[in-house]
Amino acid sequence: MLSGIRIVEFEGLGPAPFASMLLADLGAEVIVVHRPKSAAPSVLDRGKRSIVLDLKDDADLAVARALVRSADGLIEGLRPGVMERLGLGPELCSATNPKLVYGRMTGWGQSGPRAATAGHDLAYIGLSGALWYAGQTGTPPVTPATLVGDIGGGAMYLVAGLLAGLLQAARTGKGTVVDAAIVDGSAHMMALLMAMAANRQMVEARGQSLLDGPHWCRTYACADGAWLTVQCLEPQFYAVFLDRMGLSQDPDFVTQYEPELWPGQAEAVEAIFAMQPRDYWLDLFDGTDACVAPVLSPWEAEQDPHMADRLVWQRVGGRLQPAPAPRFDGQSAKVNPASERGADGDAIRAELREKGCG
Repeated sequence: MLSGIRIVEFEGLGPAPFASMLLADLGAEVIVVHRPKSAAPSVLDRGKRSIVLDLKDDADLAVARALVRSADGLIEGLRPGVMERLGLGPELCSATNPKLVYGRMTGWGQSGPRAATAGHDLAYIGLSGALWYAGQTGTPPVTPATLVGDIGGGAMYLVAGLLAGLLQAARTGKGTVVDAAIVDGSAHMMALLMAMAANRQMVEARGQSLLDGPHWCRTYACADGAWLTVQCLEPQFYAVFLDRMGLSQDPDFVTQYEPELWPGQAEAVEAIFAMQPRDYWLDLFDGTDACVAPVLSPWEAEQDPHMADRLVWQRVGGRLQPAPAPRFDGQSAKVNPASERGADGDAIRAELREKGCG
């Protein structure tokens, strides 16, 4: 889908290489500028070409600048000001490549009181408000590691910004700078919940809203220590859930949307699920609209019939990794291997000389 688009990535951590991996999965040519160090290829380097450059060396810096002149987009995930000090800031790069879409990935953003300070995923989503509903009343908020902040609020918004910038550049010939901050993106993802707050389906108190409090919107432990998810939000799905659980005629479960009843209802459901192992419940709910599913590790998910049918998890060189997403008509979900660090350096330099960029 992005064939013909060249993205130059300057090696960083977390969301920036994930964003460029996604663009590579979509067909862009991604050249990652790795630092001079020995390391094994990363899953996040799949589908990319690699060149090793010491950006403090004048000759290597000249190669980096030539790469930028040849690029449609750039991705960097360093602290604000680092690229400027290296002589690769957006003003200098745009001066030699006006169509360049310059993508900047940070936690706090390029401005603001915290911009120059360190941080990680939990700090960003804690400050932005995105972590607030992740837990029950009286329990610490929890979240899947890096998914809500680094990937959801960071990498995905960087990709969206880059794609929008590339569309503008194709239309007008003018590039742009994309300031993708995890605090911005993770707060923006709260829009759906804030829309629900307008009709009181979401309230400020934790554990008392439509998606963080009910007995039908939780995870439950089974007799074998495995877990199940339940989220039968709509009444017709809730009715199927009650029927399979043998609770259709129980007067304590007639009312679905009363917050004061949720704790007691949850305790009752918890006790029932704890009576049987996970496979018993999966068989019971199989093929129904009760909205019950297992909590699987990636290694377990690889073996699940639905996931296996769609090849969602694949092994490349013996390493488990997720297939590209989303999918497009007529294209397979093929995982491209990662290059060894620096493997494409000579070829990239030769190409730059041929194009007159070197």
